[in-house]
Amino acid sequence: MKRFSLLAAILIVVTVISAAASHPSTAKVPAFPGILANARYVYVATYDGDQFNPNLLPEDRDAIGAVQDAIHDWGKLTLVYQPSQADIVILVTSRPSEDVLAVYDAHQGTSGNFLWRVMGRDGLQPGETPLVTQFEKGFEGVQKHN
Repeated sequence: MKRFSLLAAILIVVTVISAAASHPSTAKVPAFPGILANARYVYVATYDGDQFNPNLLPEDRDAIGAVQDAIHDWGKLTLVYQPSQADIVILVTSRPSEDVLAVYDAHQGTSGNFLWRVMGRDGLQPGETPLVTQFEKGFEGVQKHN
């Protein structure tokens, strides 16, 4: 009887772990900083430069375009093409191992610490941008509290 109970407990633990691992989109969205709740304008680039930089990796250029398209379709923020015009700067990186989306306060610059960041595999692909979806949820959560 003890073996059966142990086997049942192990089976339950394995089931819970595999269910959690198979649903990465249910991961908790990091808390979005309230300081950015009133942001209206967003600039999107990579750590290596903007979309017009000829030395930019194609994956990063595609990530910029995917993020811009998702933000445009979402309609809550206005895209700008100069960082000096922005309230928020989003810097992205797309690599085969992991994509990164980091949010900076445009008035503080991007040389300091990010205010919010998410990472994930295939998170910034054209047509499907789950990292932007997490950004949108975080941003809307802060908007509801203000």
